[in-house]
Amino acid sequence: MEDPSSPLSEKEFTTRTIETAIRLVLVLVILGWCVRIVLPFLIPVLWGIIIAVAIYPVFDKLQLLLGRREKLAAIVYLLITVSLVVVPAVMIAGSFIETSKQLVSDLNDGSLTVPPPGTNIREWPLIGEQAHDIWMQASENLEETARQYAPEIKNIGGTLLAAATGAGGGILQLIFSLIISCVFLTKASISNDLMLKVLQRLCGEKQGEHYNTLARTTIRSISQGVLGVAIIQSSLAALGLYLMNVPGWGLWALLILVFAVAQLPLLLILLPISGYVFSVSETLPATLFTVWSILVSASEAYLKPLFLGRGIETPTLVILLGAIGGLILSGILGLFVGAIVLALGYELFMSWLNRATVVEPDEE
Repeated sequence: MEDPSSPLSEKEFTTRTIETAIRLVLVLVILGWCVRIVLPFLIPVLWGIIIAVAIYPVFDKLQLLLGRREKLAAIVYLLITVSLVVVPAVMIAGSFIETSKQLVSDLNDGSLTVPPPGTNIREWPLIGEQAHDIWMQASENLEETARQYAPEIKNIGGTLLAAATGAGGGILQLIFSLIISCVFLTKASISNDLMLKVLQRLCGEKQGEHYNTLARTTIRSISQGVLGVAIIQSSLAALGLYLMNVPGWGLWALLILVFAVAQLPLLLILLPISGYVFSVSETLPATLFTVWSILVSASEAYLKPLFLGRGIETPTLVILLGAIGGLILSGILGLFVGAIVLALGYELFMSWLNRATVVEPDEE
């Protein structure tokens, strides 16, 4: 029998160690390369998966209505989503780009004019006097006002240009996400089985099934109860802004969408716009717009119970952090993906934590 401590055994051990290290490095290089290749598509793919999970019950009914013809259902689904989502998004993005470019151009060549404020601006609570004075100063001598607030205006101009440049890319990402969601919807059974096998491999059979169900429920609940409500509210607000011919209505609609997803009060945006509408329009249409704005802001209280799933009580702070963090990290799609991913992570973590707490006394 060969002595393990012999020079031959040591040489064999060294060779195997080197071979293992080389294999490990090669595996890490390949994995890192794959991650870098997939990384630019991560947000659209995640958004496509989220859309597919959220919309699957409706897609399944559509398939049943069309006699279980999967390809036909996929085509109808794409046509409907493009007409309901992409077309309004293109309109809003177009208005946003046009407004941003015009505003930045006017700021640069000094041709920007500001209409004088209405006397009712002074009646705004807390900020009325200051807002009226700054607005009046800008309407009388915009050049001096611009010089006084030059750093802030420069930052706003740069932000608007960057956002306008990224708007077209956001539309393309949205279309790409819808196509990906269509693929996942037509392969729903295979995708679900694959995810279930991965979770069962990681967490065990029962736990994997539980986490798979929890993930699906959370995605559908947050998608419908938060994102769905936000899209409805921002669409209704955009309609009012468009009908009242508010300058830069697309920009305001996007800002309202951000506020709605982040669970912030929409009146923080709509009330100042109502003040502007009162200063440039007749009393009746301005009053109607104000009432419309209040109804849009208050509609969350009626829409959320209709869409939000039962049993999911993700704290608003988690959704807020996810939405804002996703927006900063990945743009407009990150706004949606961030809110859902952080909410999903929170629900999975709390489920794991609660189960661990319950199991602990039995093990003792």
